[in-house]
Amino acid sequence: MKFNADCLHFLGHIPCQPHKEQGFHCENCPAYTPIEKKILIIKLGAMGDVIRTTPLITRYKKLFPHAKFTWITLFPDILPKGEIHEVYKLGIEAQLYVTNTDWDIAINLDKEKEASALLKMVNAKEKYGFILKDGATQPVNELAQHKFDTGMFDDVSKANTKNYCTEIFEICGLKYEGEPYLLDNHASKGFVWDLDHSKPIIGLNTGCGDRWTTRLWSIENWIELAKFITAAGYTPLLLGGSQEHDRNLAIQAGSGATYLGNFPLQQFINLIDQCDLVVTQVTMGMHLTLGLGKKIVLMNNIFNPHEFDLFNKGAIVQPPKECKCFYRGSCVDGTSCMDTLHPSVVMQQVESVLNSN
Repeated sequence: MKFNADCLHFLGHIPCQPHKEQGFHCENCPAYTPIEKKILIIKLGAMGDVIRTTPLITRYKKLFPHAKFTWITLFPDILPKGEIHEVYKLGIEAQLYVTNTDWDIAINLDKEKEASALLKMVNAKEKYGFILKDGATQPVNELAQHKFDTGMFDDVSKANTKNYCTEIFEICGLKYEGEPYLLDNHASKGFVWDLDHSKPIIGLNTGCGDRWTTRLWSIENWIELAKFITAAGYTPLLLGGSQEHDRNLAIQAGSGATYLGNFPLQQFINLIDQCDLVVTQVTMGMHLTLGLGKKIVLMNNIFNPHEFDLFNKGAIVQPPKECKCFYRGSCVDGTSCMDTLHPSVVMQQVESVLNSN
């Protein structure tokens, strides 16, 4: 019996969707779609960086409408399955598959050695990003040199004026044109929230993770900001995971802000989607907010602000005290510059962004 292994719908180990839904066989199948390009993307983590790499899918789909996309990551659940044909978590199974397949384009945007080694192992007509050479990660070609240099040298990174998407598009020989993040809001899951949407809901994403705690804003500042938001007639909604639970309980107790608890990833994404605007540090919550197309006030101190594209839906606010802790996890002064960022300044930005078109 005939089969079309080069078809975009072909799975090999199980029936394809056109057969399951319409009963088609490969012989004279009206749904037959030859694969135009096989494109492999290696982007392992962090989760937020995986989200903000998804604009590449939109561009490549425009260039090659019948391309087949395969993505290797550490966070498969964050990627929209309807947009990407195959999503695998890094492991021996994924390695066996991708190293025994011929690719038209293979891209690695991580500098971790396991990701760079994987790009070295795959057979592809075109390779972009970072590859393992002489036991170290290096640019696979000149296109990746800029992004490589910003990761190697602080002074080069501080002088950079390109946002992340511009950089990764350039690595692939493309020009970034504002393609949005791809993110499922999981509205189909039927999550129900006890929230009053008659007035703006302002999400307050209060944590910053363990790696760079120099970003952390005090509980007292969050309490004061929540009070400002309530006084303005809006609803402050506390956001975070299990790590922020005690912190959010304290902020709720001190301000009366709404706190519904912490939730699994898909539910958390849908909760952010209930917000009209989110105040956040540079965290996964920031990327989720941008991926959902929400307005945002981004608090930043230790990163180059040029790195972030807010898609004309937000503002970056930074402490008045100059930050000396570029990409550092501990404060060199002992007293964080974030202590000098007053809640009233953040509230001004909330009002400005919320009332903008």
